[in-house]
Amino acid sequence: MSRMRMKTIVTLIVLTLGITINASSVMAGKSSLNLGMVLEPPHLDPTAGAAAAIDEVVYANIFEGLTRIDKTGAVKPALASSWTVSEDKKTYTFTLRKGVKFHDGASFEAGDVVFSLDRARAKDSVNAQKALFKPIESVTSKDPNTVVVTLSQPTGSFLFNMGWGDAVIVDEKSAGKNKSHPVGTGPFKFSKWVKGDRIVMARNEGYWGTAAKLKTATIKIIPDPAAAVSAMMAGDIDAFANFPAPESLSQFKSDPRFKVVIGSTEGETILSTNNERGPFKKLKVRQAIAHALDRKAIIDGAMFGYGTPIGTHFAPHHPAYVDLISTHPYDLDKAKKLLAEAGYPDGFKGVIKLPPPPYARRGGEIVASQLRKIGIELEIIPVEWAQWLDQVFKKRDYDLTIVSHTEPMDIGIYARKDYYFAYDSPEFQGLMQKLAATVKTDARYKILGDAQRLISKNCVNGFMFQLAKHGVWNKKVQGLWENSPVQANDLTQVYWAD
Repeated sequence: MSRMRMKTIVTLIVLTLGITINASSVMAGKSSLNLGMVLEPPHLDPTAGAAAAIDEVVYANIFEGLTRIDKTGAVKPALASSWTVSEDKKTYTFTLRKGVKFHDGASFEAGDVVFSLDRARAKDSVNAQKALFKPIESVTSKDPNTVVVTLSQPTGSFLFNMGWGDAVIVDEKSAGKNKSHPVGTGPFKFSKWVKGDRIVMARNEGYWGTAAKLKTATIKIIPDPAAAVSAMMAGDIDAFANFPAPESLSQFKSDPRFKVVIGSTEGETILSTNNERGPFKKLKVRQAIAHALDRKAIIDGAMFGYGTPIGTHFAPHHPAYVDLISTHPYDLDKAKKLLAEAGYPDGFKGVIKLPPPPYARRGGEIVASQLRKIGIELEIIPVEWAQWLDQVFKKRDYDLTIVSHTEPMDIGIYARKDYYFAYDSPEFQGLMQKLAATVKTDARYKILGDAQRLISKNCVNGFMFQLAKHGVWNKKVQGLWENSPVQANDLTQVYWAD
């Protein structure tokens, strides 16, 4: 057979089968997902870092805890199939699931729970939410499938706390490598991490529960808003659970290929303040700043109108929220007067360090402009996320910064005098101790209200707005969370519709 004739036959076969080949490619693509994220996590161990980006990759996908938080914010069983609570509310007996394996083949049993919780609450623990484990008095293994956790006092939020990413269960043998090669029990296994570009997960074929519908999930790191828009429009990204360019949402709303979902988050976006540094030590200075912040202008300018004004560190959608916006209304004359009373009639100079998220960079420019009106001149210093964690969060080397605290129900951080705000209030610490020992819902809500009023009164930070969740994804993608009750991109129920 001549080469020309052979080429003709091959061409005809390709043309004949072209539709089949293309359809097959499309079907293959429907078993994978490319999800965009703005921030790259510093590592992948949720038990050893404060960055929300860690949980946004691994929570529920790779790692699991005794309990988990679902898309509504409710506590659900996870590695514990059930539990009982003693009459005095201090002893929890967890029944663990049988036949669970870690991704490296190691068996999951009670000893892993004992190791994980003891490690998290140890004196040398590097867990960013160590306070979650403070009520734990002991953790014991009754048998391979039963764990008994005894608390020093009743703790109303204990089961919720066990659903945080910081409380996931790890294996002692692989725990030391989880930052670079996470090994959990979840429905996805870690596959690879190309730094600065993507993190890839593959379906765990030996998962104990309902298998993931996706064969692979790739997290693409795209910090630039314009690049995010281009990637979505080109189809390089299938979904952005937290889209960084709210100014472009109308473009996607008018495009029939996409679905735009505006949800709520636990992200209190604040002008974080170093309460032990320079002029910011003075209450009247912090009060002046509170009166100089025009929340509506910040939301309109930084978030294109998406966001809910807040007057304290608490989510407006929570039933315990207290509306304290009127405590410090926008009032430049009052702000200038307070600044003069604090000893700064001509203002002063300061530094604001801004991490990469657009809400911080854009918001920082607006805040600097607003504070300039009362005489506070801010030098704007953009920093990368790793720099922010090191300089601001760890070393407290800053005056002001802007960040969204996306941890759920995290007002308790104001009781940590070594936290980066440097807020040391025995009164507030007492409220949190009282809260920890309170189980009844109404009583807890009253304490939470008192706590909100106190930090608002003390102007610990500049409380600006609750971060909205801007979801943009291909309209055929189903199962992504519309709201963010915890820091997560839960892909366990995601699939492509026909």
